[in-house]
Amino acid sequence: MKLRNLHMERQPRLMIIPMIDIIFFLLIFFMMSTLYMVEQRTISVSLPQSTSAQNDVSRNISIAITQDGHILFEQEEVPMEFLKKRVQMELQQQHDSLFVLRSDKQVDYGKVVAVLDELKLAGAHRVAIATERKAN
Repeated sequence: MKLRNLHMERQPRLMIIPMIDIIFFLLIFFMMSTLYMVEQRTISVSLPQSTSAQNDVSRNISIAITQDGHILFEQEEVPMEFLKKRVQMELQQQHDSLFVLRSDKQVDYGKVVAVLDELKLAGAHRVAIATERKAN
């Protein structure tokens, strides 16, 4: 007859439930931190105010004119002479694209009109000008 050892040898057990909790916590943490990264990459442009401003939630292509006059096409700096070609390339991929022009309110009006003219010459039919809602 074999006597049991007084010291019970316990096998280590893998606790899976706390590990799943930690994985879900990390997943949520990285998802939330990625949302904040997207906001930090946007170009800081001081928009003029308008009482008829509306929020558009559809997919659109952003063209920004910074305060110092640089043109940014989807956050990529583009010289004025290449803007027409870049817009035409985008229209070949999606012929019904919406272009949203974001211009700093300190930018010369002639520069904004020149960018609008380039968009029209490239064949863009849907162009919107971004503004901020004026506080009443």
